[in-house]
Amino acid sequence: MQDFNSIANHIFNERDAMRPTFRTWVKHAALLLLTIFTATIAGILYPFGLIDTLPTDPEPQTWTEIFYFILSLPMRYLSLIAEAISALAVNAEFIIDGHSFFALEYGLKFSLSLLFILICHEMGHYVACRLYRVDATLPYFIPTPPLIGPAGTFGAFIKILSPMPSRRATFDIGVAGPIAGFVALLPVAFLAFLNFRQVSPASARALENSGGIIFSDPLLLQIFARVFQIDLSIPMLPNPFYFAAWVGLLVTALNLIPSGQLDGGHAIYSIFGERIHRITGKVAFAAMTIFSIAGWFLYSSPSGFLFAVILAVMMRIRHPEPLDDAPLDGKRKLVALLVLLIFILCFLPFPLQIK
Repeated sequence: MQDFNSIANHIFNERDAMRPTFRTWVKHAALLLLTIFTATIAGILYPFGLIDTLPTDPEPQTWTEIFYFILSLPMRYLSLIAEAISALAVNAEFIIDGHSFFALEYGLKFSLSLLFILICHEMGHYVACRLYRVDATLPYFIPTPPLIGPAGTFGAFIKILSPMPSRRATFDIGVAGPIAGFVALLPVAFLAFLNFRQVSPASARALENSGGIIFSDPLLLQIFARVFQIDLSIPMLPNPFYFAAWVGLLVTALNLIPSGQLDGGHAIYSIFGERIHRITGKVAFAAMTIFSIAGWFLYSSPSGFLFAVILAVMMRIRHPEPLDDAPLDGKRKLVALLVLLIFILCFLPFPLQIK
């Protein structure tokens, strides 16, 4: 008599995967359009774009001044968003260091490039689910208020609704997303350096003393800079393709951390099993906590704490067991090395520095 796993695999592989309805397509398309809207606004705001969001009035000193400053934040925020929407509506022109930038064109270059990377990432997962007849939703895009979600989005995700048939399926579905997203961001990075322009020496000196946010360069962008013979130590003019590629690399690196049900967690579980998966999740959380504290003291950057919180949550989520627990073949282990290389090209221990 066949065992339970064999029967389950037979039934699972014989049926078709769930197909989205028209209503489902409308719902997901609406989320995508709203995310494009919020990301386009975020794209023209500092630190990605053309409109400075830093306050120009003196820092509050007394408790009374601090209290009134906090009370004024909602109106300041709404005023800033209204200014950004107005600039997009009239396609306002901004002159920066003698160069012209148009708000709507700039904002759409950022948002559409970023959403292209995210769509390719999630569709990599979705298509792999379809190939294995695993039920999964279409990608849910997560729009966020600009500045609160710095890029106008917290990314996207698909929800898997049926069991994984095998370790092989778990691995393939897990790595298909970051591989597809990484391939998609390569042309965006190419456009970033094709349109790379640096500020004048006088502006560079002024920026050195003005403070603000500094984006660290992942290894992939450093390689592109060498190919294009660009010195990344010299500040650049606003570049929507660069910032879209940078955010895409950050999202890819975060997803490939070997923890929980992140893409890297799926890969580790598929290759090494539950015990190693649990250990790597704890190690990743400890490492990110150390990076977060070091980043705060070295660069005044709080960005790592969000990642540490995400990993703390992921560590508590048990990875679902596939129906077939047979180990991976050699080809997939080679693909795992490719995915490790992608992680190395994308990961930064300290993504942001605050001067």
